[in-house]
Amino acid sequence: MFESLSDRFDGIFARLRSRGRLDEAAVDEVLREIRVALLEADVNFLVVKSLVQRIKDRTVGIELSQSLTPAQQVIKIVHEELIGILGGEALRITYASKPPTVVLLAGLQGAGKTTAAGKLARWFKQQGRNPLLVGADLQRPAAVEQLRVLGGQVGVPVFSEPGNPVDVAANGLAEAERLGKDVLIVDTAGRLAIDAELMDQVRHISDKVHPHYTFLVIDAMIGQDAVATAEAFHQTLALDGVILTKLDGDARGGAALSVKEVVGRPIAFASIGEKLEDFDTFHPDRMASRILGMGDVLTLIEKAEQVYEKAEAEKAAAALMEGTFTLEDFLDQMQQIKKMGPLQNIVGMLPGIPKEMKQAQIEDRELARVEAIIHSMTLEERRKPELINGSRRLRIANGSGVTTSEVNLLLKQFKEMQRMMKGFGGMGLRKNKKGKKGGRVTLPSR
Repeated sequence: MFESLSDRFDGIFARLRSRGRLDEAAVDEVLREIRVALLEADVNFLVVKSLVQRIKDRTVGIELSQSLTPAQQVIKIVHEELIGILGGEALRITYASKPPTVVLLAGLQGAGKTTAAGKLARWFKQQGRNPLLVGADLQRPAAVEQLRVLGGQVGVPVFSEPGNPVDVAANGLAEAERLGKDVLIVDTAGRLAIDAELMDQVRHISDKVHPHYTFLVIDAMIGQDAVATAEAFHQTLALDGVILTKLDGDARGGAALSVKEVVGRPIAFASIGEKLEDFDTFHPDRMASRILGMGDVLTLIEKAEQVYEKAEAEKAAAALMEGTFTLEDFLDQMQQIKKMGPLQNIVGMLPGIPKEMKQAQIEDRELARVEAIIHSMTLEERRKPELINGSRRLRIANGSGVTTSEVNLLLKQFKEMQRMMKGFGGMGLRKNKKGKKGGRVTLPSR
């Protein structure tokens, strides 16, 4: 996501850093480039105009910080202003004192609303909540069945029944109260376009269930139309926030950068993939950092914490520091990394990664290749790689479909990592290993 905009900013700031000092003419040139970059990213022109003006007001006549160069100060201002138009702070859900907390989802057909309902239910479960899904989309064929399948996958029950969608929503609320559920998520019907019937139905449902949060689900890939849709729904429903779907397919990012400024409501959640786990709270500061190539370490840490069991992580850290980390442990670490999502997304969260590497097609099959090599080893070979001689290398290569040189490279890099980590442990770092989330591993390059 935001690849094209991030690339443009990268070029703008590279030229900016090459200047020794910044005068008003230089600032104007930078602002013109930023304006063009944002417009090409399909950001609403009024948002672009307002943003650029704020940056200019803060930049012209700026008092230089002792710790920052002029270029760094401009980048810092752009970063802060991007955080502002993305919403400032992440939305924090406040739960009703008398459960259930009711969440109403609205949106056009095709925006991914039903899938978002399932993902949101999973998110609430992760927060320790006990949600119930309500299928009030009785217009689209198989919508309720789709919701039941998603509910089954995340372990959340689904309530629905034939009849009027307004009555289904009201009865769903009564069912949540009867079952003692503390969160109710209502999935409503959509249309291909905004019309009076759609707005009347969703407004009547809202009047019946009195939602604590009303979220509009928007397909990020429709660009400027997303902002117009948000404005229309907000006039009817008084939205609390927006859920952006398919953000991973939106290389420009115009919808995300426009909706808060135009509608005045934050992006609450973002869906960045097809899997149920590819969904989380939207963090404006983290997204602004990613746009400017600064990475997103906090999200990366959170993903790691979700897939790593504490006991396993501490065991792996201890093995690393003591130099007893085996290829079997290495295989376990690889499988944990795969749970964190596509490798390309993980690389995008790392700060300081060269543009060329971010653009490279980092395929998960590279992980599968390394796994195949290790799987072709015997248990004894994984635990004692020094046993692997020439004939064993050939057998492992044939069994995994790679060359012996690739097997040699993996073994060499693994041995170097063992030696390095053992050295760190000898310097007293093992005293600080408590609480570590595991070690860093390196894939052999082809």
